[in-house]
Amino acid sequence: QVQLVESGGGLVQAGGSLRLSCAASGSIFSLNDMGWYRQAPGKQRELVARISSGGSTNYADSVKGRFTIFKNNAKKTVYLQMNSLKPEDTAVYYCNADGERSWGAPFDSWGQGIQVTVSS
Repeated sequence: QVQLVESGGGLVQAGGSLRLSCAASGSIFSLNDMGWYRQAPGKQRELVARISSGGSTNYADSVKGRFTIFKNNAKKTVYLQMNSLKPEDTAVYYCNADGERSWGAPFDSWGQGIQVTVSS
């Protein structure tokens, strides 16, 4: 089983910054893509940013220039640096990762979600 544990959320004023972390653990042979998604009340879950095993990144248009995704392969951890936060960034943020388990079976796992609230 693969577990993803998020940390770093909370309450921040508009214009402020937060850094989210997501650590993967369990029977992992390899990690492919890792990413962050978010879901605001009454809205569908949406992609925020993803990073591939090779380090390629892609971002939602709404966060380009403000958010940065990066990772530490040795720690199996992905980060999301969020700057210039806006009230519309308020949501539950979910970590996602896919790859292969130790015995070769693929996995696609989600974290439990972490609240980010940006006050105006």
